Order: sequence, then structure tokens, then C-alpha cells
Amino acid sequence: MGERKVLNKYYPPDFDPSKLPRVRRPKNQQMKTYLGIQIFRFYFKCTKCSAEITIKTDPQNSDYVVESGATRNFEPWRAEDEEANKEKRKRESEEMGDAMKSLENRTLDSKREMDILAAIDEMKSLKSRHATVSVDAMLEVLQRTATEKEKKIEEEDEALIKSIFQGPKEIVRRISDEVFDDDGDLTH
Repeated sequence: MGERKVLNKYYPPDFDPSKLPRVRRPKNQQMKTYLGIQIFRFYFKCTKCSAEITIKTDPQNSDYVVESGATRNFEPWRAEDEEANKEKRKRESEEMGDAMKSLENRTLDSKREMDILAAIDEMKSLKSRHATVSVDAMLEVLQRTATEKEKKIEEEDEALIKSIFQGPKEIVRRISDEVFDDDGDLTH
């Protein structure tokens, strides 16, 4: 175990370091291009495990490709873009020989555009209606409704009080003590 911690290592007298088989070439040796855009390859180390990660640019898809040392996270927009591209290619292949299908697709596109424009106009009109309402006006309306509610509650309370204290007077006749017997029975 202790031999790993040695600071001075033994080199034999006939050791020649120039005879060691070393291949020293730059990592970015091959220069690739796509439509005149240079493709770069990046090498860096993981901060946690010090493993080397290699990433290469992909100008064709405006993206990058992980070559080694890592895995790419799932990105939902990539799947959506790929599906949209597949649909577009499928549609173009259908339209290639069929003029009627091409006409149907154009009418569907124009209908979709009209629906979108109608929805946009509706949103604009809603926004313009909301823009005319100011904060001060809203607060004033809320305050007015609050005072109206308070007045209504007060009127109901007053009506209840009047009905209790000023309602139709019932005549209560008192029976005099002279009418009762000694037993407390009522005599006529």
C-alpha cells in the first residue's frame, strides 16, 4: 500500500522518454462544415465525477448532439417539431400527384386562417372593452354597491324594529284579583 505514495520513482539509466509511444494530436483535428457553417466539438469534464463529456454542434437542426459521456434530457418541443415536419412531408407527398388533394388542403388552410383571424379580432375587441374601464371607475362602482348594500341592510333593520315595537297593538286585558277564588280558580 505504501508504494503508491512514493514521491520519487525509479527511472532506469537507459530510460529515454522520447521513445514512449505518444500520439499528440489536437482533439478538434477534423474540421467539418455544413453549408459553410463550421461544426464545433466541445470537450469538458463533469464537475461531480470528472468524466469527459463530448458535445457536437448540429447546424442542420439548429441544435447540438451529445456524442459521449452524457445523456440528453427529454425535450417535448423536439417531438412536436418532428411530428410537424412529418405531417408536412406527408402532406407534400400526397399533394405531389393529386391536384384535388392540393385544392382540399388549401381550402382547409384558408378556413383555419379565417378562424384564427376571427379569434384574434374577438380577443382585440375584448381587450379594447377592458381597456376602457379604468381602475378608478371600478373602485367607484364597488364603493357604490357597498354603500347600497349597507343602506338596504339598515332599511331592513329599521323595518324589523318598527314591526316589533310599532306593530298592531293587541289589547291585553288584565284579570282583576277579585274574580279569583281562594283556591285560585276563576269564578264567573
